[in-house]
Amino acid sequence: MNFITIIPARFSSERMPGKPLLKLHGQPMILHVVEKALKSGAQKVIVATDHSEIANVVRSANIDVLITKKNHQSGTERLSEVIEHYQFPNKTVIVNVQGDEPMIPPIFIQQVAQNLSCYNVNIATLATPIHSLQEAQNSNLVKVVRDIHGYALYFSRAMIPWSNADNSITKNNIYNSSLLRHIGIYSYYAGFIRRYVTWQSTFLEKQESLEQLRVLWYGEKIHVDIINTHLAKSIDTPEDLLQLNKIIT
Repeated sequence: MNFITIIPARFSSERMPGKPLLKLHGQPMILHVVEKALKSGAQKVIVATDHSEIANVVRSANIDVLITKKNHQSGTERLSEVIEHYQFPNKTVIVNVQGDEPMIPPIFIQQVAQNLSCYNVNIATLATPIHSLQEAQNSNLVKVVRDIHGYALYFSRAMIPWSNADNSITKNNIYNSSLLRHIGIYSYYAGFIRRYVTWQSTFLEKQESLEQLRVLWYGEKIHVDIINTHLAKSIDTPEDLLQLNKIIT
């Protein structure tokens, strides 16, 4: 199927300023993400950034880049500017791959694009089982709870669903598959993004710092497919980057 991959890459970061430019195996992180997007079969890959240095690195790899406004409140709002710049039709499938997900398998990008039509939704995403107490308690890792049909009930930085530790954790801190970590990738139609940015931000979205909660607040369904594959987490701290640099690829 045809789809466009857009990679928001913001320069500012509380923990890691200039994160998209930090080196992973000798190459700027943003180029690793771009490489995965290219391998997914995307019709076009576009990087949306607010910083000229990131733009220059992307252009040097002959990839489309748009320098967007600096005052966007979320990655989805940055995507909206790209959609209007390129005048994508409403039915265009857009896959949003976070700029700090350099280890995202290309097949995941392709799968989340296909899930829009498979599940007849306007927005789809992925999750993977949590297997340790450290993951469950890490506020940088977003958790999600689904309903019986695979639609998101809630996303949180807290451990959800909550359960008594004595009953849910073995001596090795291994969880059952009811605890899910959200993978930061979304697919949506361009027309849905145009609608999303007209909605006011919400209390829950601000409280959790999770923009997808705006979607649930306004009554839209988000389909969450489970990937039973171990996936390196996104890079949120200098320690994450150090750990990934030790992995031989």
